[in-house]
Amino acid sequence: MVDAAIQQALEDGNCLHAESTSSQVNQFGGYTGMTPQQFADGMRVAAASAGLPAGRVLHGADHLGSSAWRSEPSATAMAKACDLARLCIHAGYQKIHLDTSMPCGDDVKSLDEKTVAERVAILCRAAEEACEEMPNGSPRPLYVIGTEVPAPGGEVAEGECPVPSKVEGVHRTLDVFRSAFRAHGLFAAWENVVGLVVQPAVEFGDARVFDYGRQKVHTLSAGLPASPALVYEAHSTDYQAPAALAEMVEDHFAILKVGPWLTFAYREAIFALSTIEREMLGHKREVRSSQVREVLESEMMRNPAYWRSYYRGDDDELRLSRAFSFSDRCRYYWPQPSVQEEVNRLLHNLDLSSCPLTLLSQYLPIEYEAIRQGALESHPAALIGHHIRRVLRFYSAACGAAYSRGSE
Repeated sequence: MVDAAIQQALEDGNCLHAESTSSQVNQFGGYTGMTPQQFADGMRVAAASAGLPAGRVLHGADHLGSSAWRSEPSATAMAKACDLARLCIHAGYQKIHLDTSMPCGDDVKSLDEKTVAERVAILCRAAEEACEEMPNGSPRPLYVIGTEVPAPGGEVAEGECPVPSKVEGVHRTLDVFRSAFRAHGLFAAWENVVGLVVQPAVEFGDARVFDYGRQKVHTLSAGLPASPALVYEAHSTDYQAPAALAEMVEDHFAILKVGPWLTFAYREAIFALSTIEREMLGHKREVRSSQVREVLESEMMRNPAYWRSYYRGDDDELRLSRAFSFSDRCRYYWPQPSVQEEVNRLLHNLDLSSCPLTLLSQYLPIEYEAIRQGALESHPAALIGHHIRRVLRFYSAACGAAYSRGSE
């Protein structure tokens, strides 16, 4: 995904902005095994290797708060969140989404907005204090706030379409957060608040996507204040139609978050290549075919923590969800060594035997068309990258980035 995003930034002539959540990357490694410094360094190295200048690589924190430690008492969870905020600043993160909306172990079921704002201000103060320890001339971070925040990793429910935010709620949120920032002396930090998370009535679940309808949120664009100058940040925009993404940007949802759609596209490409491999090599005794799907399923069954609370149904329904869900909980299992070994075997096998156009037409038709047009080489890694970049191009186009190549 990272390589595909870098290539898209190069094609567009734009910046690459990548964010890590507190469960993915933290002082204890998160589920990726990386600290903020390791995440930022890895992005910089990958970008430099591809020729993307350092000044066009931006790092951010998504849902930076206590969610990764929400089973612990609030004091403990917030202390860890503050430590993480400092580390993000020291690693050079430029944009931070401050999110303390999820209750901790000793909290009531849901938090009132004043409590959320107070905790956000505490986090922001930790970040601002870390800024004072940075070299002179270091850029100050930009902040995103808001209480109508989808849960990290996507929603669980498959029910009705989420209710869009109301403009009066926007005004109330800004008043509450402004008061909390001022109470903590964060006057300069408040001027660096650039975004507000609201609910634009878009979401996705296991097997369903709720599409954007601008008529539902037409009053929100008028609710933005003149000072500070803000835009809306929209989470869970995955799987929206390209035209809908463009409408969201026009309606002041200028920051569009995408994640599971990219890993979903990666999974689509890997599964398709695995099927091609079996068609080509499955009958050859001298070749050890990869077992990507089987090992991925085995790892998900061995440790169901990342998908169990997201999927519902009988055994057959759960089996399909683990592999094909829009929620794409299998993304948490790709880094497992056993899974990576099979992915590497798949790519190695296909590198030795060129994929026939006929099979690409059957299982990766988008990439087939790009190859026929001379826009893509028939190498496994290139096929995967192209499939992911198809999604990135939708966002690039929605945000006004000029691009003229591509086969879609």
